[in-house]
Amino acid sequence: MNTRTFALAATLLLGGTLDTPAQDSYPSRPITIVDPFPAGGPVDTVGRVLAERMRASLRKPLTIENVVGAGGSIGIGRVARALPDGYTIALGILNTHVVNGAIYKLQYDVVKDFEPIALLANTPLLIIAKTAVPANDLTGLIAWLKANPDKASLGTAGVGSPQHIAGILFQQLTDTRFQFVHYRGAAPLMQDLVAGQIDITIDAPAISLPQVRAASIKAYAVTVRTRLASAPDIPTVDQAGLPGFYPTAWFAFFAPKGTPKPIIDKLNAATVEALAAPEVRARFADLGLELFPREQQTPEALAAVQKADIEKWWPIIKAAGIKAE
Repeated sequence: MNTRTFALAATLLLGGTLDTPAQDSYPSRPITIVDPFPAGGPVDTVGRVLAERMRASLRKPLTIENVVGAGGSIGIGRVARALPDGYTIALGILNTHVVNGAIYKLQYDVVKDFEPIALLANTPLLIIAKTAVPANDLTGLIAWLKANPDKASLGTAGVGSPQHIAGILFQQLTDTRFQFVHYRGAAPLMQDLVAGQIDITIDAPAISLPQVRAASIKAYAVTVRTRLASAPDIPTVDQAGLPGFYPTAWFAFFAPKGTPKPIIDKLNAATVEALAAPEVRARFADLGLELFPREQQTPEALAAVQKADIEKWWPIIKAAGIKAE
């Protein structure tokens, strides 16, 4: 019997904390949001912005706990084994709840062992480089990479991370070759890009835009069809010469499988309220994040998006031979 099963059985034998009265009084103590990536990265930023606002509606603190390693699978695995009482939830992304299922031998199922709570936001990516890279636009960058096959390095936040998947697609579309350098998160990746230790990456605006604004790195394009309101001077990939290159990544809340629906509903309502708050919307816009429409901020919509992305990305990942190191 695993830890989660034992805890659940013990709870029920002792009279249960998952009965209707407990659900009605939920939450009665602080809630832990497990962020499976290092502090300082885009996932961490999203979690802290929402935790602060959700505290007001749930009337209990929400604390962020960074449980890192193995592409986010260690932290997400902890949530999969947690008691389904609403006091431990995961802040997941496309990679933790889609990509990892194709590249890791997990001790949990990315679909069957979780209850969807809500889609939070979607992030485009920026194609960026250290300042010493000689190219000043995207077509120039592609030409430089072609002229120097296997000499440049692209940093990622780990095997199967958004940067890694986007980099694989970039190579395929541009017929370029470069080395991948895998880090334990987006924050150390950005530190080395600014320091000039790696050449390029394809990263979220939440962590890269401040460095672009400080002129610490170069930005070539954003991977969506329209320019970012927070960075209107950065062209889209269509405008910059790489049409159709649209890798993005979503953020979402998940609970352990078996979490009662009334608790899921309370967490969803608090999330939706937070996403509607002007200060949250402004902060997310500044980070280059796109909010999902209200009708997509539901558990059902999250389940549908996850299913569609598994069907889209798993064949691509397996064809590329991407495996956890």
